[in-house]
Amino acid sequence: MPLPRLHLFEFNDTAGVPAFVQDTIIESLSRTLAWGHVLRGLVGPFSQFVARAGVSEVLDVGAGAGGPAAIFVEEMLAAGIEPPRFILTDVNPQLESWEALKRRHPRYIDYVREPVDGAAVPPELARGRVTAIINALHHFPPALAQRVLRAALEQSSGLFVIEGFERTPLGFAAFAPAGLPALLANPLLSPRHNLRKAVFTWLTPMAVAIAVWDGLVSTMRVYSEEELREMVAPLAKREDFTYATYPIGRLGRGYYFAGGL
Repeated sequence: MPLPRLHLFEFNDTAGVPAFVQDTIIESLSRTLAWGHVLRGLVGPFSQFVARAGVSEVLDVGAGAGGPAAIFVEEMLAAGIEPPRFILTDVNPQLESWEALKRRHPRYIDYVREPVDGAAVPPELARGRVTAIINALHHFPPALAQRVLRAALEQSSGLFVIEGFERTPLGFAAFAPAGLPALLANPLLSPRHNLRKAVFTWLTPMAVAIAVWDGLVSTMRVYSEEELREMVAPLAKREDFTYATYPIGRLGRGYYFAGGL
């Protein structure tokens, strides 16, 4: 039986937190996903889902800095699988980061410049695409999460939700082998605010403390299988959705929740 869901605050999505702090969290997480091959175990299920949907494009809702989409593209190419085209959207578009990813993968990544609310996606944007929510659904409280899932099921060709862990304390420990180096290297690799990030990361304990806090909170925010099935129940049959886990290194397991085809 899963622990009760706790929607505590994360520095990553709290208004008033300095931009360089939020950048540090988002950039480090993106590199953790890449360096730790966190999404590699999903290449098969995700590519098969897109193929069954009969589409060639994915609407990435709550894309953040766009790291997961780029990682999927690179992992698929490495596996000899033709990636779909990812359309990055977010209520707070990160255009500088997205443009860099588009230049790196012009065939497979594009973005919407205007803010896109995942709970009110324009129908013309979702039509003919599957919706992916990658490591983002836990940021939404239950009522908003249900509206986001409803919008995806009503307007797009399918829904694929990914989270990097199930609801268990220290579930993010599997991220540590890649996460700590990614955090420490971030001031050198970040495209902006490098000096502030260096002081914050190397000369104070705050970067590590905030990363640990946000990781713990994230594990307690993720939705359980039963909660996800209840949220989609008004629009789809429970058996039309697949809930499954996938391995992350030797220590952890993430999950995906997919359906609506």
